[in-house]
Amino acid sequence: SDDVESTHGGRSMTFYPGGVRWNSDSGNCNANGENYAMWCWKAGGTAVSNTDGTITTQVSANTEAGFSIITYTGTGADGTIGHGLGKTPSWVITKKRSGTQNWLVKHSSAGSGKVGYLDLTDAFDTTGSGGGIISDFSSSSTYTVTRNNSGSDNYGNVNASGETYVAYCWAEVPGYSKFGSYEGNTSTDGTYVHLGFMPA
Repeated sequence: SDDVESTHGGRSMTFYPGGVRWNSDSGNCNANGENYAMWCWKAGGTAVSNTDGTITTQVSANTEAGFSIITYTGTGADGTIGHGLGKTPSWVITKKRSGTQNWLVKHSSAGSGKVGYLDLTDAFDTTGSGGGIISDFSSSSTYTVTRNNSGSDNYGNVNASGETYVAYCWAEVPGYSKFGSYEGNTSTDGTYVHLGFMPA
């Protein structure tokens, strides 16, 4: 969903050292007899202020696992975001928390300036539907957010003035994680994608 972040009693959960507990019987997460999947990544605990970029961020980073969670307030201009990974990111997902906005995706294999969306069927491109893109990954400490290549001044996807955002960032760790792309071949044998480790 592209909904604004909100408090919703029917979707609340509590985090514990060994797992999570749903605090409701909502159909979104815990309906009787239904099956669900969860994807969980541990970052670095309590977030700390990061001033590596032109936009101050709050970052919780697990550099060993190549994962960080970032929050920040938009400035309405081109800028750089400190990600805390200590290496160049391979994949970032960003969502505006304070307003309705698509889930913007930047992936290292997508090509220069190209972005996609978790909640849309659009191809990866440089237009930045809704305004604003992550232009490229080029630094072990920051990534760049800009207006889209069509010249719009709307930074809604990544950096609208006064809006709040969350970003989930991954960097490749050899033997642990891999980020890339492949081209299908319509064969029953499929396309082999080399990872260097057994996926789980």
